[in-house]
Amino acid sequence: MRIASELTSGSPPNKTETVSELRDKRRLSPVAKTFRKLSMPEKKPPPSPPDRKPRADAQRNRERILQVAKEIFTRDGAAASLDDIARQTGIGPGTLYRHFPTRDALIEAVYRSEVEKLAAAEQSFAAEMPPLEALRAWMLLFIDHVSAKTLIIPAMNTVSGGSMRLIEGSRSLIHGAFVASVKRAIASGDLRSDLDPNDFVRALVGVFHTTAVPGWEASARRLVDILIAGSRATRKPVSASAHPRHS
Repeated sequence: MRIASELTSGSPPNKTETVSELRDKRRLSPVAKTFRKLSMPEKKPPPSPPDRKPRADAQRNRERILQVAKEIFTRDGAAASLDDIARQTGIGPGTLYRHFPTRDALIEAVYRSEVEKLAAAEQSFAAEMPPLEALRAWMLLFIDHVSAKTLIIPAMNTVSGGSMRLIEGSRSLIHGAFVASVKRAIASGDLRSDLDPNDFVRALVGVFHTTAVPGWEASARRLVDILIAGSRATRKPVSASAHPRHS
C-alpha cells in the first residue's frame, strides 16, 4: 500500500499531512503542483542585524579622546575629570568607558600614545630627510616630548605604580628609535664611525634631569647642536702628493 501511494502521489507521504491534503495532491498534475508552489507566499528571511559602525569611527573616537584627555590632564593634572573629558570630546561617558574602563587606563593610554607618535616620527624623518637632518629633527622633537611629559606628571603619578612605571614601560621604544637614528647617521658617513650610539642617548637624556631648572629646554636644544658638531666625521686632508705639480 505504501509503494502504491508513493507512485500515485509522486512523493512519499508527509506524516504531518492530513488525508484530505494527500487526496488534493494526488489530483494535481506535476504542472499544477509547480504553479501551486509559485502561488504560495515565500517565507521572508529574518531581518539582518543593523550594520555596526565602521571601525574607523571607533578609531577616530579613541584618538579624539586621547587628544582631549592629554590637554585636560596637562591643564588640570590630578584633578582632571573624566566627565569633563567626555563632554569636551563630544561623546557620552559610556563611550569613553568602553574605550578606557578606568582612569588609570586612560592616563596610561595618553602617555603610551605620545611615545608611539615619537617613535613613528623617527621613521617619518628617516624617509623624508638626510640622516643627519633626521637625527637633529628627532632629537628636538624628543625635547618637546619630555617638556610636555613634565606637565602631565601630576596625573601620571596618580596611577598604580606611579609615573615611573609608565616611563619605564615605554623606555625601550624611545631608546630603539634614538639608537636607530644615530646608526643611520653613522652609516651615511655624517658621524664618526667609532661613535657609540648610546653615548648620544646618555648625553641628551642627562640634561633631562634638569627639567626643574627654568630654561632647560633652550639648553637642551643647544646641546643637540653641540653633540652633532662634536661627533661629525672628520674629513682626511688631501696630501700634497695627491696633486702632483705640473712643470
